[in-house]
Amino acid sequence: QIQRALRSLSIPLERLHIMKGHMMQDMCKGLSRQTHTQAKVRMLPTYICSTPNGTEKGNFLVVELCQNQVRTLLVTLYGDGNMSPQMMYKIFDMPEAIMQGEGEALFDFIAQCVTQFLAETISSDTRTSEERLPLGFVFPFSCRQTQLDKAELLSWSKGFSCSGVVGKDVVQLLQSAINKQEVGANGADGHWLSPWRGWKSSEFTPGQLCHVDVVALMNDTVGTMMTCSMEGRPCEVAMVADKGSNCCFMAEAYLVETTDETSGRMCVNTEWGCFGDDGTLNDIFTPYDDCVDEESSNPGEKRFEKMVGSLYLGEIVRHALIALTAEKALFTGTNIAVLKEKGVFTIQHILEIINNEDGITEVRRVLEVLGLQPSERDCGRVQQICRAVVGRAATLYAAGLAAILSYMCQTREMETLMVNVGVEGELYTGYPRFEEILQSVSRLLSPECMATLLPSRDGSGRGAAMVTAVALRLAAQRREVNEVLAPLRLSRADLERVQALMREEMERGLRKETNATASVRMLPTYVSHTPDGTERGDFLALDLGGTNFRVLVVRVTEEGISMASEIYVIPAAVMQGTGEELFNHIIECIVDFQMKQHLTTETLPLGFTFSFPCQQVGLDKALLLTWTKGFTASGCVGQDVVQLLRDAAQRKQHVGMNVVALVNDTVGTMMACGYDDPKCEIGLIVGTGTNACYMEEMRNVSTVEGDEGRMCINMEWGAFGDNGCLDDIFTHFDKVVDETTINPGKQRFEKLISGMYLGEIVRQILMVMTEKQLLFQGKPCPKLQTRNIFKTKFLSTIELSNGLALRQIRAILNELELDASFEDSVLMREVCQAVSLRAAQLCAAGLAAVVEKMRENRGLEQLSVTVGVDGTLYKLHPCFSQNLQKTLKDLAPQCSVSFLLSEDGSGKGAALVAAVANRTSGARQYPPPQ
Repeated sequence: QIQRALRSLSIPLERLHIMKGHMMQDMCKGLSRQTHTQAKVRMLPTYICSTPNGTEKGNFLVVELCQNQVRTLLVTLYGDGNMSPQMMYKIFDMPEAIMQGEGEALFDFIAQCVTQFLAETISSDTRTSEERLPLGFVFPFSCRQTQLDKAELLSWSKGFSCSGVVGKDVVQLLQSAINKQEVGANGADGHWLSPWRGWKSSEFTPGQLCHVDVVALMNDTVGTMMTCSMEGRPCEVAMVADKGSNCCFMAEAYLVETTDETSGRMCVNTEWGCFGDDGTLNDIFTPYDDCVDEESSNPGEKRFEKMVGSLYLGEIVRHALIALTAEKALFTGTNIAVLKEKGVFTIQHILEIINNEDGITEVRRVLEVLGLQPSERDCGRVQQICRAVVGRAATLYAAGLAAILSYMCQTREMETLMVNVGVEGELYTGYPRFEEILQSVSRLLSPECMATLLPSRDGSGRGAAMVTAVALRLAAQRREVNEVLAPLRLSRADLERVQALMREEMERGLRKETNATASVRMLPTYVSHTPDGTERGDFLALDLGGTNFRVLVVRVTEEGISMASEIYVIPAAVMQGTGEELFNHIIECIVDFQMKQHLTTETLPLGFTFSFPCQQVGLDKALLLTWTKGFTASGCVGQDVVQLLRDAAQRKQHVGMNVVALVNDTVGTMMACGYDDPKCEIGLIVGTGTNACYMEEMRNVSTVEGDEGRMCINMEWGAFGDNGCLDDIFTHFDKVVDETTINPGKQRFEKLISGMYLGEIVRQILMVMTEKQLLFQGKPCPKLQTRNIFKTKFLSTIELSNGLALRQIRAILNELELDASFEDSVLMREVCQAVSLRAAQLCAAGLAAVVEKMRENRGLEQLSVTVGVDGTLYKLHPCFSQNLQKTLKDLAPQCSVSFLLSEDGSGKGAALVAAVANRTSGARQYPPPQ
């Protein structure tokens, strides 16, 4: 019988693995917005989003509501890594009548305790009525928390049943009670408020009060985690192994769907005591557990807690002893009437029985004190049962801990997890083997996780002070962060103004009289039609837009378009050398391509995509206005770039091509997408640079003769704002970036939007935040001082990492040699989001001006149009396209705008311009401007 009882209290490793899996499933249910109401592991958000970093300092008040006491503490932190906090505390016994009386009386009592404590601990000569003292409230009952300082009580437990509190915000109840005390102590009438009719207020001394603000509420488990984060060792998990049982941990915030927080981490209070209430633990529930459950005040509830909580372990042992006595395996022929009394066998008895080193002497003494008459055999068997019950509890704790550790490891996308676990409670402190079992079993169940157990040395009160201190530190940091980022955050009015300014500059650029002074040049392209699908032929295409360029052969047939291409690099020395060197290099690459494609015997029409500002004076004639994107080749500005290419071909004696059309990459993108969608009448590039083009009515283009039909206008909007109209949008960071470019004061709109500059803007912000000690604890970061070290692709990686997968972020941080905490990573992500969001919004404001002008040009109530779009920023950034489209819809509600990605770049578009030119060669040719 004894062996059978011991086996029933022993859980095989395979079953523990199953239990771990069930708990992880229930944790996921508890975090999901759809299923959290069905979950037994409640996974309650605590709104605690950071652990201490050692810089916290100041005075912090704590009130802890205990079983039948109120504990008050005043904790002083010195910003020294929290190595030597100063603490003063006082414990007040609570009359039982208050625990079961009116809720108002309970909170008045707590407020009076605070008043008395402050009167005794803060000297009157240093106390001022203007001083504000932050208070952390440890409230160890089940609450629905919606903010750090807002929590509704769900239910009382632990002997409390105060009326009028369930469903109410307990923080507000305490704050109101404290405010009443402040009025009583500081008010003009001088009357002292009696907190409760049946309690002597004379026991308390009135005095001049500080203003006390309740800034944070937490339960004892969360307090334990924060307590153990004190000494430079971040603690991200806490377990309470006491009368009740619970665990909390820092979860990825985006997984906590019951809150609106999406970045960083948030401490989640698992409330795992209810695990198994759905029957998943039925097979390991023993008859003894059933008896304990049936006799409890809440049968069928908190079943996991009833197997592990020290409040219940004595009862499990008691029922096991009763059952074994009935089977004549214990106390044969002796009276065991005392065991029939509920609560007679406690955790203290168990610990005395299993912890002694003197054989059965101590066991016999404990049993005899209880009124039993054990034999030597009885003593040995009782000891075995006690060890089995406590050992099972420790094993179940380990399985629960393993579930949490594995969940953290998986959701952080880590191969191994090393984490500190704060532990508190009489089972942990009273049973020497508890830690050993917890460590060994959790390692067996979660071998990928290494947990270091940290004892909570002075209870959850100290932890509550840390929660309060961290909350104030984060609030102060948030104000400073908002101040730094405020200039980057554009209002709806800001964007409408940018849209109006863009429209104004567009009109100036289209008018012959004002074109020369317009910042948006609105250059005619002499492309008057988009593809209609009837184009046919073989064409060469040359796509020059940056440090790389492509040469293509494009075949347009009835079946569609086929292409072959090769990418060539332009060395920096060539980009910044002479024009002859640049165009010679391009011709050499074209010759190489034609040889590889066996096209040396053919002379094919060539469409030339040239992605730099030009004044186009014909389809195959364009004068370079200025270089951008790092190009500075001499002898080109003011020259016809088509002729420069033809001259280079002549120098190289290359006759295998005939340049018939020149377009920039934006027009090429519109044409390429126009082949697939006839509604595509806008081209947009958002990559290294940015630009847009669209089909304008000829009657509005006074820089070219003729009023009939339409012509594609190359806006060259990157220069928007060069005349100073966007000066108030430009921030300090933008000005610093602009001043360090090769073209200060030019392409200012592009410098707010395009991929060449966003990483550098972020770097400037990070440096300012480091100076303000908002990042990297204010430590200098030498590599961050290097220009262009923060690449724009980092923005995509950082913003893409859902929940900030540290493995992805860590590679960037290592590359930059930054010693960043998790909170630093979260803040870096916020900076990246602010910069990329502004870029998308400004791009949308410009595009809104374009589509609204097209709608008005055509006299439409609603315009339906497609934008052909290309560029790495638009294509690869995880949020840019979504933010752009959302803002555009908001700014131009009468326009239905679709976006079509250019799949194969603007090389195909250049060929299609040439193809359309062939198709429409009989159409009207526009004379060049005078």
